Amino acid sequence: MTPLLATEQELPLDYRLNEHIVLIPAGPNHRAMMETTVFQPNGPGPFPLLIINHGKDMGLPSDQPRDRFIVMATAFVKRGYAVIVPMREGFAASTGRYVDHGCNMKANGYQQARDIKDAVEWARQQNWVDGDRIVVAGQSYGGMATMALGTQEVPGVRGLLNFAGGLRDSDTRCDWRNELVRAFTDYGSKNKVRSLWMYGVNDSLFAPDLVARMHDAFVNAGGQARWIEYGAFKRDSHGMLASRDGEKVWWGETERFLKQVGMPTEIKYAVTPPPAIPATDFAELGDIDAVPFISDKGRAAYREYLSKDTPRAFAISESGAWCWAEEGEDPDGRALKTCQATSDKPCRLYSVDNDVVWAGGADAGQELAAGSSAGTGATAGASGMSGTAGSVTASR
Repeated sequence: MTPLLATEQELPLDYRLNEHIVLIPAGPNHRAMMETTVFQPNGPGPFPLLIINHGKDMGLPSDQPRDRFIVMATAFVKRGYAVIVPMREGFAASTGRYVDHGCNMKANGYQQARDIKDAVEWARQQNWVDGDRIVVAGQSYGGMATMALGTQEVPGVRGLLNFAGGLRDSDTRCDWRNELVRAFTDYGSKNKVRSLWMYGVNDSLFAPDLVARMHDAFVNAGGQARWIEYGAFKRDSHGMLASRDGEKVWWGETERFLKQVGMPTEIKYAVTPPPAIPATDFAELGDIDAVPFISDKGRAAYREYLSKDTPRAFAISESGAWCWAEEGEDPDGRALKTCQATSDKPCRLYSVDNDVVWAGGADAGQELAAGSSAGTGATAGASGMSGTAGSVTASR
């Protein structure tokens, strides 16, 4: 399969959203345990629930980091929802085995939907969840699995949100596009839950003509779906849901859909914004020669960094190590952690978004946060099936 990549290292828990991790039983006889991120407002609940389902990155599912969908989670916690993000069997730290049905896209969707149903059933047993007010969302492979779930009457589930749903197979013998159309035909013929679909015109995996075929097949077979095709989003709309700037694209139509299925949309809770690092007057953003410590290779990397989308961050160290990260979750933290993995001296942020934040000297106060995991130092592409996908490049 050709799915894409994830955040390059584990991220710290977010106290603002009461983030914590639980294990949800799944699979045959519930012998597997799904690593699941939980976000919720203060208080005992019960809260309406959003379940967000992840995509698949390149490589082994077990190497895929925990997905969080922090932007979407924040928007829903503000509106009084609890949010859970289950990593399905074989992904991340979840036990069990990832089952791949190859080019049989219909079977792939149903396979993943089993784990989502297990997550729904577990959630309805929790006293902090309003078991009659549940919405299920998914991005990429998670979006397709969400639509497969919709072939069943799952108690409590009022609506489905499909963001860039689908799966791509790189095997040249696989006619994966037509297989997707066949899968969505089947899902539509058995559909029990209404859905909202959102795909961008510059999606690197699912072009508008393919999405139109999938949607037409679904609704012509009897499925309930409203398809929103939005304009180009940055370099690749496939990662829109994970982007800090994506909320302005997806919230309006999502709010309308939530009202239609009887789910709340009004803001009820304040979520403290994450702390911002102040800009300094150390140098102009575009002054490449002003960046301290780094080699000519590092300056070339900083020049490349200046062409990247925000959110973005560039970290440096007195050792000569450097790293830039863009998009996805917490590029500041990812840049610092991946830089630190290649350096024997502390890494600090030089630039964030369109500002220079370097204060000079060794007291910039941006050291790697205690308790955070180290990065890998790997180089990765910019778009991904996983909700937390981003890009990072590091060296020294």
